[in-house]
Amino acid sequence: MNAAPRMPGHEAFEQLATMVALLGAQGACLEVNAALENAVGQARRALTRGTALAWFADAAPLTDALERAARGAAVTSRFEARLRRQPPGTPELPVLATLSPIERGAAGGRLLLEMIELEQQARLEREERAQGLVQANRELLRNLAHEIGNPLGGIRGAAQLLALELPPGELAEYTTVILREADRLQAMVDALLAPQRRAPVLGEVNLHEVCEQVRALVLAEFARGLEVRRDYDASLPEFRGDRELLVQALLNIVRNAAQALAARIAAGDACIVLRTRVARQVTLGRRRHRLALQLQVEDNGPGVPEAIRERIFQPLVSGREGGSGLGLALAQACVQQHGGTVACDSEPGRTRFELLIPLP
Repeated sequence: MNAAPRMPGHEAFEQLATMVALLGAQGACLEVNAALENAVGQARRALTRGTALAWFADAAPLTDALERAARGAAVTSRFEARLRRQPPGTPELPVLATLSPIERGAAGGRLLLEMIELEQQARLEREERAQGLVQANRELLRNLAHEIGNPLGGIRGAAQLLALELPPGELAEYTTVILREADRLQAMVDALLAPQRRAPVLGEVNLHEVCEQVRALVLAEFARGLEVRRDYDASLPEFRGDRELLVQALLNIVRNAAQALAARIAAGDACIVLRTRVARQVTLGRRRHRLALQLQVEDNGPGVPEAIRERIFQPLVSGREGGSGLGLALAQACVQQHGGTVACDSEPGRTRFELLIPLP
C-alpha cells in the first residue's frame, strides 16, 4: 500500500515545534507533521484519511472557523480546543489552535491549522521572558563588574602601600582586613565576568564522564552523610561541547543541592540522584529537536523556598544564608552556550533540576 501523498513544502512543516495540518474543503486533511502525529498517537496515514473535525472533543470551534474561512469573513481564526488522543482513554490534550487561509480557489482553497499545547505555550512564554532577563542581567552585571573592578584595584593598591608604612599593630590588622575583603570582592567580580571572558573550547564530550567528575568532587567535599546515586542511560551518544563549562555548570547545581541538604547530611540520609536519558521531540525556545540529552539532578532536600522559586536563575538570588547567588545563574549561562536550558521543579522533599542539550 502506498504511503499518504506529501504536499509541497512538507519538509518545512517537519521542522516546526508546533502541531501543523494542511486542510482542504470542509476540513479534509491533506497533510500533517510529525509533531501532530506524536501528540495524538496516530499515524500520518490514518490522520489524512478523514477530516480534522474528528480530532477534537468538540468540533464546533473548528467548524465555525472553517465556515468563516469559506465566506472570506476572517483572515485568521484562533480558538482553544481539546485534541483526542490514542489509545482510547488517554487524556485529551488542551491546545490553542490557529486556522489561516494560505491558498484560495473554487473548491474552497487550502488552510493551515496550527496548534500548540496550552501548557507548552505558557512554558515558551516563561522561557522567552527568562531568556530576555538573562540577556539584560548579563549586560547589567558586565557593566557593574567593570564599575566595581576599577576602583577596587585602587583601594587594594592603596591598602598595600599603607601596610608598608604602618608599624606592626592594630592599624596594620585593619589593612589586612581591607586587602582580604578587596580580594573577596574581586573574586566575585571575576565570577560575574567568567562566562563572557572565556570563549567555548569545543570537543567531543561524554556526559557520563562529566557526571563522574562532578560526583567525585562533591563526595570529596561532603565525605559523610551524602549518597550520590547514578541512574545512567548507557545509550547516550557523545556530542560537541565545552567539557569544562559543562563540568562547572553541573558542579554548581550539584554543590548547591548538597549545601541545601545540610540537615539531612547531619542525619546521614541525604541523597542526590544523577539521571541521564535521551529525550525525543524536545522543544527548546520555538525550535523542535528530534533528540536531546537530558540530565536530571534530584535531591531529597527541603525544596527551593517559594518566595524565590521563580527567580533562582537570576544573579545574586540565593535561598541559603551566606550564598552568593551566582552558582545557578552561571550554570544557566553555561548550558545556554550549548543551545540548551536548565529548569527546576521543587517541592518539600524533592527538588529536580533538569538540563536539556539538543543533539544535532
